[in-house]
Amino acid sequence: MTMIDKDSDERYMRMALEEAEQAGRRGEVPVGALLIRGERVLARDHNRCIELNDPTAHAEVLVLRKAGEILRNYRLNDTVMYVTVEPCPMCISAMVHGRVSRLVFGAPEPKFGAVDSKFQLLKDNGFNHQMKVHRGVLEKKCIEILKVFFEERRLKQGSSEFGVASSEIRSIKVKAQS
Repeated sequence: MTMIDKDSDERYMRMALEEAEQAGRRGEVPVGALLIRGERVLARDHNRCIELNDPTAHAEVLVLRKAGEILRNYRLNDTVMYVTVEPCPMCISAMVHGRVSRLVFGAPEPKFGAVDSKFQLLKDNGFNHQMKVHRGVLEKKCIEILKVFFEERRLKQGSSEFGVASSEIRSIKVKAQS
């Protein structure tokens, strides 16, 4: 990866982090995403499952839907998806169906991550579309926003029944430090 690519990846990931912060302020799991083609941001959004009463309203899916409308095509060739957290199986599948060319994510997701952490859906070569993947862009910042959100949520809820467990946060932190 060239320095220009690294700078661009970090710039776009910061935009995704802004979206994640919006989600967190609204009580949603703080995940943000954006889709670009060339230097043009086609769409950006954050998790809105609670707001929309829709279990599929993950940041990635919302971004894919918006980009499809903008391009008037469900095929999103030559695009790059930036997302703060490793996508789940549903989101990876939607990206493959949409023909996203490249995925860039920040933090690993030990419970549902479909690239490396829990599942390796893109390694099986069973799909008719291959997507390039770049991991760990602004990883520490992406982990921190999740960590703070879930710690605050547990204090408010008095429970660990929601989201990533404390041991998983520690696991994520250990991976980020290595």
